[in-house]
Amino acid sequence: MTSLHDFKATAIDGQETDLASYDGTVVLVVNTASKCGLTPQFQGLQELYDQYGDRGFTILGFPCDQFAHQEPGTEEEIAEFCQRNYGVSFPMFAKIDVNGKDAHPLYQWLKKEQGGLIGGAIKWNFTKFLVGRDGAVLERYAPTTEPAKLADDIEKALA
Repeated sequence: MTSLHDFKATAIDGQETDLASYDGTVVLVVNTASKCGLTPQFQGLQELYDQYGDRGFTILGFPCDQFAHQEPGTEEEIAEFCQRNYGVSFPMFAKIDVNGKDAHPLYQWLKKEQGGLIGGAIKWNFTKFLVGRDGAVLERYAPTTEPAKLADDIEKALA
């Protein structure tokens, strides 16, 4: 069986990251954008990270420019924006595609595990996937789902 822990991704600073390092951690995977109407969700995501981070929870942010060119910046610009405007301290990764033939393998797997309303495709920025400690996908959330609404599901996954 495939799990989150079987993938690698490039961190926003260019370092290759083995996602097996998150084995035993509850993970929220989110495709992000800096110039989107949903961008203020970074604040709610950071609040979740602050609230649950010391209990074995993390967020992995994957910038994506596939939706109305809302993430045009370089990795350095994205990292600076997230830190300056929202104090983001959870792990951020290099810009990726989440749909299409060049979709990152992690997102190919996530979409297969939790199809969503429009088949497998990611509908928009800030689609969220909650992954359990074992690396299996627990839930998929719509882009408009506010991060605070995930608290109960995160609590259950941490229990």
